[in-house]
Amino acid sequence: QVRLVESGGGLVQAGESLRLSCVASGSILSVNDMGWYRHSPGKQRELVVVITSGGSTHVADSVKGRFTISRDNAKNTVNLQMNSLKPEDTAVYYCAADVRTSWTSVTFFRYWGQGTQVTVSS
Repeated sequence: QVRLVESGGGLVQAGESLRLSCVASGSILSVNDMGWYRHSPGKQRELVVVITSGGSTHVADSVKGRFTISRDNAKNTVNLQMNSLKPEDTAVYYCAADVRTSWTSVTFFRYWGQGTQVTVSS
């Protein structure tokens, strides 16, 4: 019904940059918050950054000043620019979006992408 597809992961060295992108498609009437989470082995899934439809953002302290989120509401896309990457940023990054799909309900459901691997070598 709704599909989120991430792209842009890969292997980089510490200090380098990567840009992740996520496109939401399907039966979308409206998209509220969009964001990025990450999960690395032995750790809980972590909220990295979220952006509202109005452009307000919340950034985790661990990436503040290094990661920037942006979105294009018309295209239902969200991007994550990651600069000054560190080995501890290594994780699978997941895109998430709160989507309304029904005209008869104002409920937003959270959808997830399949994840993209980011590996930062020291």
